[in-house]
Amino acid sequence: MTSELTDDRTDVAGRPTGSRLDDWWGRVLRTSTRVAVWRWTGPLAVTVLAALLRLVALGTPHALVFDETYYVKDGWSIVHLGYEGTWPANSTEDGAPTTDQRFADGQTDLYTSAAEFIAHPPLGKYLIGLGMLLFGADNAFGWRFTVAVLGTATVFLTAVIARSLFRSTLVGTLAGFLLAVDGQAIVLSRVTLLDGILTFFVVLGAGALLLDRRWTERRLDAWVSRRVAAGKATLWGPFLWWRPWLVAMGLALGLATATKWSGLYFLAFFAVYSVLSDMLMRRRAGIAFWSSSAVLQQAPVSFLLTVPIAAATYLASWTGWFVSRDGWDRDWIGTGGGQRWTGVLAWVPDSLQNWWHYQSEIYGFNIGLHTPHSYQANPLLWLVMQRPTSMYYVGTDAGQDGCTASRCGEAITGIANPFIWYAAVAAVIALVVLWSMRRRWEYGFVLLGVAAGYLPWLMYVDRTVFQFYTIAFEPFMVMALAAVIGLVLGRRTDERSRRTRAIVWVGVYLGVVVLASAYWYPMWTAMQMPWDFIRSHYWIPSWL
Repeated sequence: MTSELTDDRTDVAGRPTGSRLDDWWGRVLRTSTRVAVWRWTGPLAVTVLAALLRLVALGTPHALVFDETYYVKDGWSIVHLGYEGTWPANSTEDGAPTTDQRFADGQTDLYTSAAEFIAHPPLGKYLIGLGMLLFGADNAFGWRFTVAVLGTATVFLTAVIARSLFRSTLVGTLAGFLLAVDGQAIVLSRVTLLDGILTFFVVLGAGALLLDRRWTERRLDAWVSRRVAAGKATLWGPFLWWRPWLVAMGLALGLATATKWSGLYFLAFFAVYSVLSDMLMRRRAGIAFWSSSAVLQQAPVSFLLTVPIAAATYLASWTGWFVSRDGWDRDWIGTGGGQRWTGVLAWVPDSLQNWWHYQSEIYGFNIGLHTPHSYQANPLLWLVMQRPTSMYYVGTDAGQDGCTASRCGEAITGIANPFIWYAAVAAVIALVVLWSMRRRWEYGFVLLGVAAGYLPWLMYVDRTVFQFYTIAFEPFMVMALAAVIGLVLGRRTDERSRRTRAIVWVGVYLGVVVLASAYWYPMWTAMQMPWDFIRSHYWIPSWL
């Protein structure tokens, strides 16, 4: 495509192009060294911002919040026993402190060696326990440290992936910034749940998938060039066994699955995507039988490069259970009344048979979870954020704990920044339309992440699920939003008035985002505020 410009400041009609901000920015980045520095300065800057928003006062409140009652205590027992031990019931009589209160007060040895049935695999709890080993189990900072660090790292990965995907440091920095200041991402980095850990591994797997696509594209082009130069046919493509980034994707998503089973959905979607992208890359490279080559040749190879490593990673996460003697169902065949397998599976060791039975119990529990909860949210309404999760609230009266108003409160609510969330939903819809019109694979890649995290949950509309499950695909939503903002901004070569207007409007939007996050931040971090201030955040009745 030929350029319509005669220089950097005017088009062929002599009209100025770009904004004055572009002129200044062009002078700032006038050397290749400065451009290289900017490529990393943007993502690192938003990562530092994310770290500040997540790590400052991380130990507040010094209490087990929401499902921390499960994951913190399980994390502490699993690093000592190799499996989740049993804790005393959390309810007491006669006004005595609860188990959670006693744990927060430093009585962290209340668990017993009796095994506890759990609903999720062990890896996330090991990581939580690691933070507690570093900083102490009686330190709220310690039991939230892992999720805060991985939540911060997710911001960095999001920025770098978006930068690479759209070949724009600005778009990547915007994506990281939006995730850094969003409320749901902040809350899921400051409250010890498994979902923030899951999200880190999912985004890590997406980054590996993107690198594999670029790596494979180069290999296919080189293979075709060699065949053509040698006068050989290119009817069928090569078997690509050496795809290290595809192996890395399998490893990352195996770690995701070892944290929560929903990581399997991402493995399935990403694996199918790798086959479809192989088809398209082989067609572009000039391979005649590009579809059958990808499906019949490469797909089985790709399967062997991803699924076994993911399965082995998942199995390895249960090592503590295997080497223990008292884990749940560890002796199901011996003392639990279980029957050994017969026939062609009779050779399978008892330990694996016991483990498989345990997995079936976990599956049955998760599929059959229909216990009503006041903050459960129908997946059909996730995108409108109909019922975000309130994770903590303590009310105080005037003069109590420093309250200077007639009534105060401390809250942690999973309400996302509305100006980010709803704009991101609109951006995803816009990318669907743009992808259907332009077929840009970059748009499809972002939509893949959203689909993998969202669509499978539509099969479980009757199950007890929560709005904060959406954190697993929120990084892809903010990538979509950043991409659309990039389209709105246009290029430095656009006519000056149009470009200037776009920058002003985007600047206004980002200013509103920052002000909204500042306004909501006390509601994400349990800061004591007057009740009237707290009440002003419940814009929709179902948020309360």
